[in-house]
Amino acid sequence: MGSLGDFDVIHAHDWLTMLAGLGAKRASGKPLILHIHATEYDRSGDNINSNIFNIEKYGMEQADRIIAVSYYTKNIITTKYGIDPHKVTVVHNAVEKNTQLSRLGIRKNLEEKYVLFLGRVTMQKGPDYFIEAANLVLQKNANVRFIMAGSGDMMPRLIERAAALKITDRFHFTGFLNNRAQVERMYAMSDLYVMPSVSEPFGITAFEALLYDVPIILSKQSGVSEVLRGAMKVDFWDVPKLASAIVTLLENEQLASEMVENCKNEIQSIHWNTAAQKLKNIYHSMLLSSNV
Repeated sequence: MGSLGDFDVIHAHDWLTMLAGLGAKRASGKPLILHIHATEYDRSGDNINSNIFNIEKYGMEQADRIIAVSYYTKNIITTKYGIDPHKVTVVHNAVEKNTQLSRLGIRKNLEEKYVLFLGRVTMQKGPDYFIEAANLVLQKNANVRFIMAGSGDMMPRLIERAAALKITDRFHFTGFLNNRAQVERMYAMSDLYVMPSVSEPFGITAFEALLYDVPIILSKQSGVSEVLRGAMKVDFWDVPKLASAIVTLLENEQLASEMVENCKNEIQSIHWNTAAQKLKNIYHSMLLSSNV
């Protein structure tokens, strides 16, 4: 460890670096902080990979301090992994608000509305609930197009489901987005962003959508819903309510506009500098308690 230079604290992230962090702790005697951005329960639900779960549990038990990206994640850490809540500190993510946004010269389609899902097409992100809600919405309003932007192991099943529902002319799969410009294009052309995640530790894409003045619907099972109190929220499994929320925001432009404004005001108080200062405070407290 001496060849790496002098250091005071070890800061590791998620299960992939936990064992390395523990090795560094044993070799150096320095305190270990684990930063949890997602757990195996988020990714796999009840069908967890026991090897990954065991690494996570052991790492959290051995760590001196744990940082969770939300209170939602902290609850999973304490209830699913049996970790003392006093050992877990929440530091929310933020968004870079001064980034120059590329509008790409895109104008909204005045004849049709575009509803966006953007993320991995996996169980964790709830794409199956999105497609079922789309089917209900299209029964009431045929002038809506649904876009599923992303890729993942559920794609073949969802393509088959869209065909079975006979909505393939209104439900579009983009596949993997290769670059940031494609992501920005999705935001710029959309009238509504939906995040129906089954388990979302945070959900920074909600911040990004708001920066493009796109109204949002969030899963209540998410960390970002803790800080965006003005957003419309539904339980991921409640497809009728999700469909109703989509219809409401598409038909009530004033409500949608007010929600965006309120949420953007909330974002103004969320800074990376604040998150960084919280981390510095944690480092300082670790040094004091360990006498490093």
